[in-house]
Amino acid sequence: MSHPTTTTLTTSYTTLDSPLGELLLVGEESPTAPGGTALTSLSMPHQRGAATVQPHWRRDPRPFTEAVRQLRAYFTGELTRFDLEYRTSGTEFQERVWQALEAVPYGTTTTYGRLAEALGVRRAEVRALGAAIGANPLLILRPCHRVIGADGTMRGYAAGVERKTALLTHEGALQPTLV
Repeated sequence: MSHPTTTTLTTSYTTLDSPLGELLLVGEESPTAPGGTALTSLSMPHQRGAATVQPHWRRDPRPFTEAVRQLRAYFTGELTRFDLEYRTSGTEFQERVWQALEAVPYGTTTTYGRLAEALGVRRAEVRALGAAIGANPLLILRPCHRVIGADGTMRGYAAGVERKTALLTHEGALQPTLV
């Protein structure tokens, strides 16, 4: 009698200093991803629902070389679209929403209502759409910061509205404010 084998994927992580604070990048082994690791999470300090380093995770910056290169290029204004492999484990609805975020172009914003319409989400389900956006495990990479209120307000962001504003200003979607 044969027993099914369980494959345990190695989870690796690294950190990256950024203009928004120290980013935590987490990934799992993937033979098709650059560096052999598909990103499962990118989070910021004090982010609601952020990943936390687990004892069985391995700290190793090597698998994240390409992700770090692309993030640095993003923060210097040289990159406007990421080309990385992701592996997330949301519900079917969450995954649809997260993938739709990738279609919102750099330097632009959309509203919760327009995103709901594009996904065929009924008005009664817009709150669920907002919850899915708030649960996005790949901040910056899947640009949930580009979704704003219909009145132009910065509605919620798991890492704080100040960071959302900073990202949109960096991308040119908002004008810098004079203080």
